[in-house]
Amino acid sequence: MERIPLGEADDAALLARHVAGEADAFGELVRRHRDRLWAVALRTLGDREEAADAVQDALVSAFRAAHTFRGQSAVTTWLHRITVNACLDRARRSAARRTAAVADEAGLDALLEPHESAEAPAERQELHRELLAALGTLPAEQRAALVLVDMQGYPVAEAAAVLSVPEGTIKSRCARGRARLLPLLAHLRAGGADRAGPGPGAGRNRAAGTSVPPAVTEQGGGEHR
Repeated sequence: MERIPLGEADDAALLARHVAGEADAFGELVRRHRDRLWAVALRTLGDREEAADAVQDALVSAFRAAHTFRGQSAVTTWLHRITVNACLDRARRSAARRTAAVADEAGLDALLEPHESAEAPAERQELHRELLAALGTLPAEQRAALVLVDMQGYPVAEAAAVLSVPEGTIKSRCARGRARLLPLLAHLRAGGADRAGPGPGAGRNRAAGTSVPPAVTEQGGGEHR
């Protein structure tokens, strides 16, 4: 029987083929999911170098721990769980408590789009920086919940699976995080409307357009489960 090409195989089949020793199977998984993993890491850590290191750590961990995958969740959920754990480890160790952009329930994605880049107007970049600075006051666990639910558009149940906590915990973390952000949002919307104009407001579920570092090696990073 002819083997299905890697590009046509589903995620679970790719992981199984990696475990069986097929050299390029894990690389196809990385190619398929790296943009969303990168977006989660960047918004959780707020620093490109830290995010790149976290994603690399997570991919090395996934590469090594693939044989432990039991299919109790989707492969993408498993990969996101490893990535978020790597980010939280770094966030807890970081004295600066740097953060990434998240969206509030009322539409913070209108203020900060995941495709923001150096080409954005200077005023909007300043708004971006002010927002990141304030979000840095949130605990890492609240940031992670907000990134997944509000910016990445994950259902609460799936975010709970990624973070390995009950759904009620996700709801509580998001509610507390949003409550702490409300004064900031009022200030930024009042001051930012004239500077930057209305945002497109269609940012959810679009991965950042920045790629992660080159292919995984077997160096660095411990397992996160």
